[in-house]
Amino acid sequence: MGVMTIDGRKVEFTDEKNILTIIRKAGIDIPTLCYHSELSTFGACRLCTCEDDRGRMFATCSEEPRDGMVIFTNTERLRKYRKLIIELLLGSHCRDCTTCEKSGNCNLQTLARRFNVMNVRFDNYKEERPLDFSSPSIVRDPNKCILCGNCVRVCSELQGVGVLGFAHRGSDAMVMPAFDREIATTKCVNCGQCRVFCPTGAISIHHNRGEVWKALADPNLRVVAQVAPAVRVAVGDSFGLPKGKSVMGKIVAALHRMGFDEVYDTTFSADLTIMEESAEFLDRVANGGKLPLLTSCCPAWVKFVTDDYPDFKDNLSTCRSPQGMMSAVIKEYYRDPANNTDGRKTVVVSIMPCTAKKMEAKRPNSFTEGEQDTDYVLTTSELIDMIKTTGIDFAELDAESADIPFGLGSGGGVIFGVTGGVTEAVIRRLAADQDKATMAQIAECGVRQDGFIREFSIPYNGMEVKICVASGLANARTVLEQVRSGEKEYHLIEIMACRRGCVMGGGQPRLAGDRTKAARTEGIYKADNVSVIKKCDANPTIQALYEGMLKGKEHKLLHNEGY
Repeated sequence: MGVMTIDGRKVEFTDEKNILTIIRKAGIDIPTLCYHSELSTFGACRLCTCEDDRGRMFATCSEEPRDGMVIFTNTERLRKYRKLIIELLLGSHCRDCTTCEKSGNCNLQTLARRFNVMNVRFDNYKEERPLDFSSPSIVRDPNKCILCGNCVRVCSELQGVGVLGFAHRGSDAMVMPAFDREIATTKCVNCGQCRVFCPTGAISIHHNRGEVWKALADPNLRVVAQVAPAVRVAVGDSFGLPKGKSVMGKIVAALHRMGFDEVYDTTFSADLTIMEESAEFLDRVANGGKLPLLTSCCPAWVKFVTDDYPDFKDNLSTCRSPQGMMSAVIKEYYRDPANNTDGRKTVVVSIMPCTAKKMEAKRPNSFTEGEQDTDYVLTTSELIDMIKTTGIDFAELDAESADIPFGLGSGGGVIFGVTGGVTEAVIRRLAADQDKATMAQIAECGVRQDGFIREFSIPYNGMEVKICVASGLANARTVLEQVRSGEKEYHLIEIMACRRGCVMGGGQPRLAGDRTKAARTEGIYKADNVSVIKKCDANPTIQALYEGMLKGKEHKLLHNEGY
């Protein structure tokens, strides 16, 4: 343990990796644009610079703490220095803030206000570059890039994909894919984590709000929404409600007010996914099928496998994702004249925490007999914007239940929103009972342990089922390399592209710190705790669907023809 003096106060420290962390733990909000605790230190923005008692200035993000240091964080010299940095950044930055996708949620804009930058003395001589709209998931605007390198590092370090990098030098430096290709022509997996870590509007969501508003206004369309599990724990704090609180009832009420004819819960189709995926797993085990079985719920992960590990394509489950299953079932339901008495065309809008779901909706193997099942995908962030557009007082809304027949899901479906949730739901399906003791035993088997790579095994019918759960595609690469080399052997592998699972998906609201991350995960488990039905096969609406509309159509509606 050491002690340093920060602005005249004695502050103890132990194993903190840099001075910046100690300053923030001391309750001082040091500004940064390029620093994230989960990424390597880059030291590009220099806004975290502080001064010691000898007048030396240094970036606190890259300075190791030493016992006895005396540091000042808010001198006149530092304020002028930080203000100048912001002015210089704005001097080469697109300033159309009122129409920027991230206006009001932009770190650079926030810091400009904080340091009273009321005018910019420097003209922008940079050549205006075209926007990249090629991806269905994200939009790149190089005119708003501040060269912080966050997107480069998250794509390489956390996701192991590395499609973004720096090009050129000095004032000509830019961030781009190799050879300045359109992002859609690269191995981008559409996870959207670059957008999450981008502090400005240089990378934003490719939104579909306009198309959805038009559909809602068309009297000839029946507009149906499905809402994913992770969405319910990420909306409330944008309207003053506690972080991580499940607000599914309020979301349903808001969507009804906005004009959606029906609102269904994707936990219902998550139950369908487990029914099919667990059956596929048991079939592969019994009949010598390709193992390990790789889960297929996450489209960014599926694209990662097909791009970088084609030798594992046959290991991927043939099951569609819960989004795909729900949309296919909804479209099939309304093809029956008895359920479509007014003859309107059905439009399915999927509300997801994930930008990659926009890509999945357009993927041909997600279609049923050539028809696109999911017409539009809205991310959580887009939903929040649409609620604000309507002027609805979200916090005061009375909760409403999701509509029938696809509004009831189990607790196993709810926990799809966190990493390990799919696996836990599979284990619940394999269990004979859903009593509290059994559910607690499953939760403690290792599926909820800490870490981005979790390994454990469970006994089932005389065999020891070896399982791996990983989140973050760089971790997925580690797992697949170990399996490929023979170093590791598993029967089932669950991967989520985003660390911690869908609760931290690329379409969730930005600026989520450690407390928000923990609160969203806790909110999912709390929603599971109050679920009367714990496992998919105990859901009576699932059983009724198999005995009715799904009979003979299981493969057509719930599976794909390969990758």
